[in-house]
Amino acid sequence: MIQVRAASEADAASIAAVTNAAFAIETFIEGMRTDERRVAEMMRQGVFLVCAQPGEQTRDGRIVASVYVERRGGRGYFGMLAVDPLYQGKGFGAQMVQAAEDYCRECGCAAMDITVLSLRAELLPLYHRLGYAETGKEDFRPTRPMRGGAECYSILMSKDL
Repeated sequence: MIQVRAASEADAASIAAVTNAAFAIETFIEGMRTDERRVAEMMRQGVFLVCAQPGEQTRDGRIVASVYVERRGGRGYFGMLAVDPLYQGKGFGAQMVQAAEDYCRECGCAAMDITVLSLRAELLPLYHRLGYAETGKEDFRPTRPMRGGAECYSILMSKDL
């Protein structure tokens, strides 16, 4: 089991780096997924949970996985789940989701929500295996331009905690 901790503002650059590396696959959106400023802004609303490189669980260990978590009333939300491409396929993503769920459960949340972009349909089976079910759809409002006229919507998924 990996060791997960809440990030501090000092981790913002590392979180942005691992997120951009993990989301490089999203070629349908122009530019980088996030930056240090955006991560710091998000930290004012929620928390990022991070995992350092195995064997380097010190505060300055290289972050290899992160997830954004936010309490929304009696529900939790997680997003921007990112695992360094060198560590993908080794269970880090599932363990980070578990850490996000545990965090929200400890905060008194009864359910967890996530949104998945329709152009990332390969993620649906992963979240189904983790107990999430599709609960609806909504418009996707990107903060960056879409490439080549790509059309996308958000798939809402939820799970009772």
